[in-house]
Amino acid sequence: MSRFDLCVVVDWSARSTPSPARDSADSIWIGAAGRDGVTCHYRRTRMSAMATLESIFDEALSKGQRVLAGFDFPFAYPRGFAQAIAGTDDPLALWSALADRIQDAPDNANNRFAVAADINRRFSGNGPYWGRPTTLGLPDLPANKAGYLNPFAEKRGCERAKGAQPTWKLTGVGSVGSQALLGVPRLQALRQRYGDQLAVRPFEDRDAPITLVEVFPSLIADTIAALAEPDEIKDRAQVRVLAGALHALPGETLDAMTREGDPVEGWILGLGHEATLTDAAMRAIEGPAPPPLRNDCFAMPRGVDWVPVDDALARLRDGLHVVAATQRVATADAAGRVLAEETVARRSNPPRPNSAVDGYGFAHAAIGDGPQRLPLLGGRAAAGQPFDGKVPEGAAIRILTGAILPDGVDTVVLEEDTAADARHVAFRGPLKRGANTRKAGEDVVEGAPALPAGHRLRAPDLALLSALGIGTVTVRRRLRIGVLSTGDEIVATPDRVAEPHQIFDANRPMLLSLAEAWGYEAVDLGHAPDDPDIIAARMDEGARAADVILTSGGASAGDEDHVSALLRSRGMLSSWRIALKPGRPLALALWNGTPVFGLPGNPVAALVCALIFARPAFSLMAGAGWHEPQGFTVPAAFSKNKKPGRREYLRARLTDDGAAEVFASEGSGRISGLSWATGLVELPDGAMQVEPGAPVRYIPYASFGLT
Repeated sequence: MSRFDLCVVVDWSARSTPSPARDSADSIWIGAAGRDGVTCHYRRTRMSAMATLESIFDEALSKGQRVLAGFDFPFAYPRGFAQAIAGTDDPLALWSALADRIQDAPDNANNRFAVAADINRRFSGNGPYWGRPTTLGLPDLPANKAGYLNPFAEKRGCERAKGAQPTWKLTGVGSVGSQALLGVPRLQALRQRYGDQLAVRPFEDRDAPITLVEVFPSLIADTIAALAEPDEIKDRAQVRVLAGALHALPGETLDAMTREGDPVEGWILGLGHEATLTDAAMRAIEGPAPPPLRNDCFAMPRGVDWVPVDDALARLRDGLHVVAATQRVATADAAGRVLAEETVARRSNPPRPNSAVDGYGFAHAAIGDGPQRLPLLGGRAAAGQPFDGKVPEGAAIRILTGAILPDGVDTVVLEEDTAADARHVAFRGPLKRGANTRKAGEDVVEGAPALPAGHRLRAPDLALLSALGIGTVTVRRRLRIGVLSTGDEIVATPDRVAEPHQIFDANRPMLLSLAEAWGYEAVDLGHAPDDPDIIAARMDEGARAADVILTSGGASAGDEDHVSALLRSRGMLSSWRIALKPGRPLALALWNGTPVFGLPGNPVAALVCALIFARPAFSLMAGAGWHEPQGFTVPAAFSKNKKPGRREYLRARLTDDGAAEVFASEGSGRISGLSWATGLVELPDGAMQVEPGAPVRYIPYASFGLT
């Protein structure tokens, strides 16, 4: 099934009068998402909203497009109601019966309460409908639920969704009963207008150019709040984000969702698939994709054999660029994200001059040197409770920490430096003008830059942005790191049986954990045996699901090094022989346009190469810039005669007196040394004789983002 070309979401209204002329909440909002983005329409009446929808549908039909239209009110009622009203369980027969009863004028005037009261009279008790204005004399329609008796179930099965209200509720917050009574007849009119060109899911399984479904934006309420624009009306944000999310879903996925649910009670589209909707919403609001990497971005000059570490890093830095698109997210949800643009303070911090201490405030001009005694005004100024008045010169007022300085106050004396009773405060001068106060904007002034583009947001940054009134930020989408292990000798997980000639996969969990520790989205591509077709399929999957792929094993030039062979034949491979120990081979390539870092299969070498090369490269591609680890010069607590030619990284940790000791063995198969260590000692490319006490460079794991 092909995807829907246009996804429309309608936030319905049951107002009895036209909505305000200006854009407002609790009105009708229509969001339409297509290939050119999302457009939003504000409509004051149901009739004008229907005219807009018909125009959208007619244009789509003229272009041969398929439309999915979702409305945020119930399409059906609890089981038994349709049978009682229409003589059949078919919800669409109930649509026709309700359409015959409802009168809805062009100005929104309607008879929904009278219709509900008339239906209630058909049953014993005083239900199923409830809720009406107390000014309406309709004894068969309870004003509230006090003493209310409903002959049917209170809710449909799909109304288990958090926040879903019963279809019988006609007034108050979430009065979806009124929305349904006025919305269903309008949908019935669409059925009559478009005939076989329109289908209602899940009641009708046939394919049609126009498909109507029931939606509930609150399924992804947190996501909508996070993606709302500054000061955006909630109803507008709901239709904009949900329409975009539906359009971003794969066509097969969305079509399957529309067919789910109870054919009698109906269904809320996407119920049970909230995570899928959230992911789609995040994808839908991404900015334009950055340009792809050049095909020769990893190419080495001819004649180059061994590549020094610094040269390799420089070539990586020159050949890569940002690949993560942008998103707008709530500041509260932005921890670990990389700013895509500079943030600017929306207000000063502090916004007004305030007191830095608990004490007494007054005008500095009224005091001098020596003992001072000022009359106290009644009242006080406290944080969040400003003093509403002016403090005359020569008088003082009680003031607490964080309180806005009242008019007439520019100086505060610390409470511990005073003696006070109910009428006067005494202290000893002199005091400096402005003592114990904070100036407006002394931290950051409104309109000033707060944080630069490329900054990775931490908890302190969220505090700063929130204090400056910055509720949303434009950030880079999290870089997606696909991790693939290869090799017949590898057993994917320890819960499986390993033969004597096999080993458990240590690299994949290590590299997935690294990706998450660096703030990226880890995509597990699993383990592939030494089968070129299987490896190629996993690489294809990685190119679709990730921004960059990390493989381990098969990166050399042996008979079973299928990763290198595949990358060489299909992926524009550049094999870098790095002059470092451990981790000599490093395969760099593009696979379907996605960069691939082929790490050595040995876990020690794989970790070292990931820390030294992958981490700064990924940081650049994520938009945070090229970051080199911070090292420290410390005395050695070991001896070593290092030969020239390769840079070496030794597993190390600091002793209690701050010297660097290294793991007992340099064997690259000793994985326990990675766990034993808290960092690496870096020895330079040339020869070096290390004796205890000699200065060496120690790089803690934390400098690599590994804690």
